[in-house]
Parts: sequence; structure tokens; C-alpha cells
Amino acid sequence: MSSIKTTATEDHGLEAGQDNIRVLGLDIHNPVFFVSAVIIVGFVIFTLIFRSSVGPALGNLRVWLTSTFDWLFIIAGNLFVLFCLAVVLSPMGRVRIGGADAVPEFGYAGWFSMLFAAGMGIGLMFFGVLEPMYHFNNPPLGIAGPVADGVLSAGAVEAAREAAMAATIYHWGLHPWAIYAVLGLSLALAAYNKGMPLSVRSAFYPIFGERVRGWIGHVIDIMAVFATLFGLATSLGFGAEQALAGLNFLYGVPVTDTMKVLLIAGITAIALGSVVAGLDAGVKRLSEINMVLAVLLVAFVFALGPTGEIVAGFFSNTWSYVTHLPALSNPFGRTDDEFLHGWTTFYWAWWISWSPFVGMFIARISRGRTVREFIVCVLLIPTVVSIFWMTAFGGTALSQFLNDGYQGVQETVVAYTPELSLFRLLQPLPLAGLTSLIGIVLVIVFFVTSSDSGSLVIDTITAGGKVDAPVAQRVFWATFEGLVAIALLLGGGLAALQASAIATGFPFALLLLLMMVATWKTLQSETALINRARTR
Repeated sequence: MSSIKTTATEDHGLEAGQDNIRVLGLDIHNPVFFVSAVIIVGFVIFTLIFRSSVGPALGNLRVWLTSTFDWLFIIAGNLFVLFCLAVVLSPMGRVRIGGADAVPEFGYAGWFSMLFAAGMGIGLMFFGVLEPMYHFNNPPLGIAGPVADGVLSAGAVEAAREAAMAATIYHWGLHPWAIYAVLGLSLALAAYNKGMPLSVRSAFYPIFGERVRGWIGHVIDIMAVFATLFGLATSLGFGAEQALAGLNFLYGVPVTDTMKVLLIAGITAIALGSVVAGLDAGVKRLSEINMVLAVLLVAFVFALGPTGEIVAGFFSNTWSYVTHLPALSNPFGRTDDEFLHGWTTFYWAWWISWSPFVGMFIARISRGRTVREFIVCVLLIPTVVSIFWMTAFGGTALSQFLNDGYQGVQETVVAYTPELSLFRLLQPLPLAGLTSLIGIVLVIVFFVTSSDSGSLVIDTITAGGKVDAPVAQRVFWATFEGLVAIALLLGGGLAALQASAIATGFPFALLLLLMMVATWKTLQSETALINRARTR
């Protein structure tokens, strides 16, 4: 049988770097690079000058967006999951990214390590212990909390535990990975099946045609740059807070603004080295090291924590997630506004702001996979890993509190010091000093892989889809990722970081909804090509 060619041959008029200009040895897209760079540099300067005003303003913006558009974020997240499942179950799932003859560039181990380190990373370290315990104390969906005036109410414990684990998995399961899968698949098909530049605007060609070469495309790419940079800055800020808290906990390093700045600067410098090394020597190697360390840490907690409870909890928590999913994903008639606005809406905006970065990065490393294989691996496998991670860490924290009477993690909830929760969990376990140090290293390496992966993506967008732009451009973006994180931390702390993620995630949510339509059109055309080739 002759090979089936699924790569479209139509002349779309788009080539990587076709509108680029070369200045001072740089190869940059005009005007995407200049507009993005000027606004971001201006934002950093403005935030540092007006620190006292920026924090409250961003806080007010966050409250308005989460309370006004919570329904949009929740419905959009549901649609992304349904879209992915529909594609997997349809004949379009057999389309191969890059055409029928394409072969994967990376093996499963390297591919999965890179996509998982890029997609979750710091967030799992920061929230893996705290979030289940927090939701246990403050259950969603109107469920009565088990803790009242410090006294446990036995009748409410099990319901609160189930709701807490279901809510946590909801935030780290199918929905965030569906967001990444939608954008990643759309870009991969545009780049490798249609021969267009690896840039966000290319995904919208089925809708806008050659108008994506003009200001429609410029605005889309600029929005993608902003979403990526501020989504990354949020994660880098969380990582810096947690790493510094761990250093203080272990070695007494003072938690000051100066130390935060020095820590971000130091880790950004490490990221610059990885950026210069490139994808294979830098990002891939660090991601694999990170995966090994993460496996060692979760295996340690699994072995020395309540092993039997973790095994049983994996299945019971998965079932709790499934049974609570309809209520958790319903945006209407809710009374748990603190959970809906403070957690779910923030998370969805954060994942959406990360989607250009993670989606493009996944697209770049996924050539040769079938669409069905792509979605299953990007959607289901990380969800299973997230369930196990949250069960191991969150379940251990709950067991320490309920069965052992240990107050360490509970105190981080009461005082809301989330950056300390991981280290307080490890404190009563053997080798606490060593495992806490591994936790700090993990946070730092996740920080580095996120930064250099993000730099590669932003550089590709601002270089008109070129993946081999000069290294100096990646260095520029890696540097400003660190500077934006510093500016936001100094200008308003974690609240300012969260507000910036929501502000950039909101407009990009609308683009992602439109992108689903474009992706469906592309998949239909690719499936038609396969069918015609098979009937010849």
C-alpha cells in the first residue's frame, strides 16, 4: 500500500519569519517583538516605581474578573474537556501530526518528562500538600466543615475529606490538561500538517485566512506573549516564595524582599545557561532530572507515609472526583463563592495564561504522534499522575492531622503560609532535612525548566514562528521573565501575581474557544485527505 500523505498542499501564504527584520544580529518579527517588548519593559519600570499603587489595583481587578466572569471560565473549561473527548472518539483521532510518514522525535520517557515538567511543575510542589488540607477545613459545594473552634465533628470528617480531594483533583486533572491539549494540538497541526509557522496566529488560519498575516495575527501573537509571560511570572513567584521558605525553614535564611530578588535572579541565571544549551542539552536533560527527583520524593512519601491509605485513597479519591465533577464544574446556583472565585476561577485563568507556553512547547515536541495518542497522553496520563501525587501528599497531610494529631500542615492552613506546607509535611518523617532539601531543589529545577521552556516559546512567537532564532533573543525573554516576577512580587506579592494571571487569561480564554472551531476544521480537512488517499 502506498503511503498516505496528509500534509495539505494549499498555498496559505505563511512562512516562518517571512515578515522578520534583522537588527543588531537579531531576527525578530515586526511588529510583534517590538510591541511586546516595549509594553513589558514599560510594565516592569512602572510597577517598580509605583509599587504601593500596583498591588491594590491588581487586587481589585482580580476580584472584578473572578466575580463577573466566573461562568465564562467554568463553561470554557468544560467545553475544552468535551472537545478533546469528542476528537479521541471520532475518526479524526487517527490523523498523524506531521503526516503519515512522520516519526516521533522523542521517546515516551523524554516526551512525557518534558510535557509534565512544563505543564505543572512548581504548582504541584506549592499546592500538593496545602490544597487538600485547605479544602478539608473549608469544603466546597456547601458541605459543612469538620473543624469548628478547633474541635473535630466526626460526622463531617469523611464528607469533607472526599470533597477536599475531589476539589483538588478537579483543579489538577482533566480540565487544565484539556486546555493545553486544545492549543497544543491546534499548533501542531498548523505547523506540521499545514506547513505554517509555529506561532499562535497560524492556528486561526482556517477562520481568518491570510488576514492572520496582518493585525489580526499580530494581536493574537502579542496576547499570547503577554499570557505566557505573566502566567510564567506567577509560577516563578510561587516557586521563589516556596524555595525561600524552605531555605529559611532548614537553614534560617531570612525571608526578605532582597532575598526574593536575589533568589529569582540566581535561578534566572541558571535558566539562561539552559536556554543557551538548547532544547536537547538543556530543557530535555533538566526535565528528565526533575522527573527522577519528583519520583524519588513521591516514592519516599508513599513508602514512609500511610502507604495503605494512599493506595486505597488513589481509588476512592478518583471515584470522589468523578462523582463530584458535575457539581464542581457547574457555574450556576453556587453558594461557595470563596472556593469558586478564589480557587477554581483563578486556576482556570492561570492554566489558560499558561496555555500558549505549554501548548506550543508540547506541539514542538509532538511531531509523529497520532491525534488520538497525543490527546490520550496529554490529557489522561498526567491526570492519573496528578491524582496519585495529590493522594500521596494531600492524603498524608490529612492522615497526619486526623490519625496522628500532628498540627504542622494544619498550622500552615490556619496562618495561610502555603509556601511552608511541604516542609511541615516532611518534618515528622525520617530524613526530613534531606527530603526537604530535595524539595527545594525540585522547586528550583521546575523553576528553571519553566523559565527556559517559556523563553523558547516566547522567542518562537516573536521571531515569526522560527525555531532557530539567535540565542540572544531567548536570553532577552528569559531575563524579562525573571524581572516581571520580581516586579510583581515587590509590587503586591502573591496576590499581584495571581491577579496578573487572571487578567491575561481572560482575553485568551476567548481565543481558545475560537481555536476549537479552527482545530475542528483542520481535522476535518486532514481526515478528508486520508479518506481520499485510501480510495485511490
